[in-house]
Formats: sequence, structure tokens, C-alpha cells
Amino acid sequence: MEIIGQEIKITTITEQDMDFICKLECDASLWTYEESVETKEEDVKEKYRSHFPVEGETPYAYDFVIRRLNDVSDTPVGIVQMWSYVDFRKSWELGFAVLPDYSGKGYGSEATRLLLQFAFDELKAHKVVGMCNAENIRSAALMQHVGMTREAIFKEELWWQNKWTDQCFFSILDREFKK
Repeated sequence: MEIIGQEIKITTITEQDMDFICKLECDASLWTYEESVETKEEDVKEKYRSHFPVEGETPYAYDFVIRRLNDVSDTPVGIVQMWSYVDFRKSWELGFAVLPDYSGKGYGSEATRLLLQFAFDELKAHKVVGMCNAENIRSAALMQHVGMTREAIFKEELWWQNKWTDQCFFSILDREFKK
């Protein structure tokens, strides 16, 4: 699957993307606000392969690689993903990461907007949520920039850098996105 925006496109992760995904997921410097970072490439591959569509089954997760439209080499610049949060409530959780060389250029925001459009139009989501470490100001800013509202702060939710840290909870409803 490919979803095209103005500056970027997001494409469903395939087997050919696994080296990039492993490099991204196992690079602790990219995940400084996470409680833990996977270090085993085989575990990363297994996780992403488990999200590959299976005929006759409704997917639990959707993973996309972010690529720039004007890049003839088609170099991946990040990922954007969504997984079922509470199925019977039609809610999904999103996540995103953009490589440092490409951050601050709007690629993450555009990819997240494309993912939200997909969630509300194709998946018929009622609500999409996102969470981040309260210290992760850029992640919080991106979610607010795409129209998500900070609904809550979960006090001391994450064990991060040997201390308890707050986690911000964001959301956007179908009707809010479509305004």
C-alpha cells in the first residue's frame, strides 16, 4: 500500500525494508525518551513480520516507511505506524520516528496526517491516541501540530533514566480530524 502526500509518501513495510527498520529500531540514540530499546535485529524482524497482512485476517497493526517524493534513490527517512488500541471502541494508537538528518522538515507531520486520514477513512476509527514521555517536547509538539489534543498526563508512568517520569496522552476524534 502506498499513500502519497505533497512532499512524502508512506509505503507499507516489506521484507526489503527490514534492514532499514532494524537499523532504526536498534539505534538507542534515536529512542532517547523510551524506557527500553530493542537490541536484537531478529526480534525486530519477527515483530514487524508479525504485522504483515494475512489473507482473511483483519490486521492488528499497520507499519509504513516514510520516503520523500523528490528523492530518486527512494531513501527511507522514517516510520509511521498504527496499531489497535481498543478494538471494540474503534480506537488506534500511533507512533512515528524520523531520522535526525530529516527531522524538522515537516516529514513526520505530513506522514502522521496521512496516517490519521487512513485511520479515519479506511479503518473507520473513532479515535486515535498517541503517547510520549513528558520530556519529549518534539513528539508532543508534532501530535499537537496535527490536531491532537493533550488529554492527560499520567504521573510517573515510565521508568526512564533510572527515575519515574510522566507520560503525556494525546488523542483526536474522527469528527475533530474531519473539520
